[in-house]
Amino acid sequence: MSITIKTDAEIKKMRIAGKLAAEVLEFIAPYVVPGVTTNKLNQLCHDYIIDVQNAIPAPLNYHNFPKSICTSVNYTICHGIPNEKKLKKGDIINIDITVIKDEYHGDTSKMFYVGEVTPYAKRLCVITQECLMLGIEQVKPGCTLGDIGYAIQKHAESNRYSVVQEFCGHGIGKKFHEEPQVLHYGKPGEGATLKAGMIITIEPMINIGKRHMKVLKDGWTAITKDRSLSAQWEHTILVTPTGYEVLTLRQEEI
Repeated sequence: MSITIKTDAEIKKMRIAGKLAAEVLEFIAPYVVPGVTTNKLNQLCHDYIIDVQNAIPAPLNYHNFPKSICTSVNYTICHGIPNEKKLKKGDIINIDITVIKDEYHGDTSKMFYVGEVTPYAKRLCVITQECLMLGIEQVKPGCTLGDIGYAIQKHAESNRYSVVQEFCGHGIGKKFHEEPQVLHYGKPGEGATLKAGMIITIEPMINIGKRHMKVLKDGWTAITKDRSLSAQWEHTILVTPTGYEVLTLRQEEI
């Protein structure tokens, strides 16, 4: 499958979908507190996406995923399924939002602190966000996917963290997951070359311990094999003629 170049009309729709996804993360932030269940967070986001945004939560029933958002707590790397377990003080949680508006997808995630968290947990979240931004800063026409992966891997490993290799970013548009696969490790100059009009996600998953993971019996929840903390941040990125545009930018990042 080839990498699609989006038309101006498609890019306009992707900007709207991206903005909506970012707004869900802004909406849910005040509710991420000790004692709340991830099921409650899921229900709040679901209702907001459908009733307020008049959009569709993309994860719901995607390959039989049972919920509208992903909630990945502590040593869960990604694809955590919301449940009745209550968040407790000191937890870190990634909330991953994808909305569909007028057939187009906006995909983003961020880390939240549940009350006061340990310095080493906070540092992991900060470094992982820096990995995302360093990856994004590589994006421009002529850049390769290897340039992005290398920037992320170098920063993570220089801080003695490891990069999860089983999951990656991806092209996105009318489909949730399109070509190319955007690895978060690699070598400069390798992989596909970016062109203006491409839209991709960059979403590094970084572990305090070793990079190895396993998927639980539910078929979705990916956890660190050594039960070490993991963090992830994600944005949807448009390749512009001169660089990049973050389509899922939150107000706190402007």
